[in-house]
Amino acid sequence: MSKTVLVTGANGQLGSELNQLSAYVCSLTFTFVTRNELDFSDPLAIEAWFDGKHFDVIVNCAAYTAVDKAESEPDLAKIINTTAVATLSRLAKKSNSALIHISTDYVFNGKSFKPYVESDSLLPQSVYGQTKLEGEQALMAVNPAKSIIIRTSWVYSQFGNNFVKTMLRLGKERAELGVIYDQVGTPTSARDLACAILAIIEHPALEDLKATEIYHFSNEGVCSWYDFAKAIFEYSGINCFVKPIETKDYPTPANRPHYSLLNKAKIKQGFDLTIPYWKDSLKDCLDILNGNK
Repeated sequence: MSKTVLVTGANGQLGSELNQLSAYVCSLTFTFVTRNELDFSDPLAIEAWFDGKHFDVIVNCAAYTAVDKAESEPDLAKIINTTAVATLSRLAKKSNSALIHISTDYVFNGKSFKPYVESDSLLPQSVYGQTKLEGEQALMAVNPAKSIIIRTSWVYSQFGNNFVKTMLRLGKERAELGVIYDQVGTPTSARDLACAILAIIEHPALEDLKATEIYHFSNEGVCSWYDFAKAIFEYSGINCFVKPIETKDYPTPANRPHYSLLNKAKIKQGFDLTIPYWKDSLKDCLDILNGNK
């Protein structure tokens, strides 16, 4: 009998990738819901929606992700990123559903000098990061079995709005762009993350978890936003000069981590995953966006 899987935030980057890939997974039966169907800004509506429904696995891709806007909308960000997650956690535990919740590198302060492991100390520098951390803490407090938190970073996709699409647009419009070079991390292909989630759902290790576990996932390798932009233009044949600038030269309402490298040893070992190199995955995404695939 196939597992039933609910994916929230179905119109987002990760939800859209899961939706596309679901057509190739015969062993799972999917339900995809958007914010119009399942409103995460209303916890009571979440409980009402779940009444009479059961899923073997819930993949929570829904989140308030407008990092800068969250600074002026902290209450809304908290409801979606924290309160709704607490509600979802209670519902998952009550129905014995596995819960896969997506979190972020923004729970760290970005001042490390080596890739973050799951147990490193947490100190968010923004409202977004704080509300995502509180969402993690709410889930861990409820502690449903067979459940995991996946922290990721710098997500991009053929779907939605993201850095790759912004660079493609601006690179064609301008002769020169200033891009930050003193923030370092790893881009994450939402498609690669979606593939990992599907592998985790089908892996027996998920069923063996007695409590909620935290894992890190991004693509392999390291770069700055400057390096990322240079690669996007190089692989797309766009002739735009990229000027390296410091974070202080591009002020934003929210503070962003200067260092976002995630150690992925735990997720690779726990679920037998092989993770692609960031440049290879970027090329695949650009082939799709540029109409070559």
